Amino acid sequence: MKKSLGFLVGIVVPAFIMAGSMTNSAVAQEKAAKATVKPKVLLENDKVRVYEIAWKPGAENTTIASSAYRIVRALKGGTIRRNFADGKKETVVWKTGQVRMNEPSQAYTATNIGKTEIHLYVVQLK
Repeated sequence: MKKSLGFLVGIVVPAFIMAGSMTNSAVAQEKAAKATVKPKVLLENDKVRVYEIAWKPGAENTTIASSAYRIVRALKGGTIRRNFADGKKETVVWKTGQVRMNEPSQAYTATNIGKTEIHLYVVQLK
């Protein structure tokens, strides 16, 4: 009886430990998917702000200066969903090398809904 109990404990305990580590891994992935994006400022003065920004898949940018003109070049393209304050949603596909001028608009957040990282170079006029 003691041998069978020891055998059962020897199997069940490692199974619980493995299940717990997989749960922690899933929680870490979920947190990474809800990560926010932080721009890397390359130059800033009273006239312009130049920065690079990268979104991992699932990451969200809540710091978009939607009230400014921005020249944006995709260093690495992908798909972003813009969520506007009024509930409207817009999907934007960036091709690598593409350049756009974004005019001032209503406030929104942007989420990388693709499966690859997106990397943009932005010149924001003040």
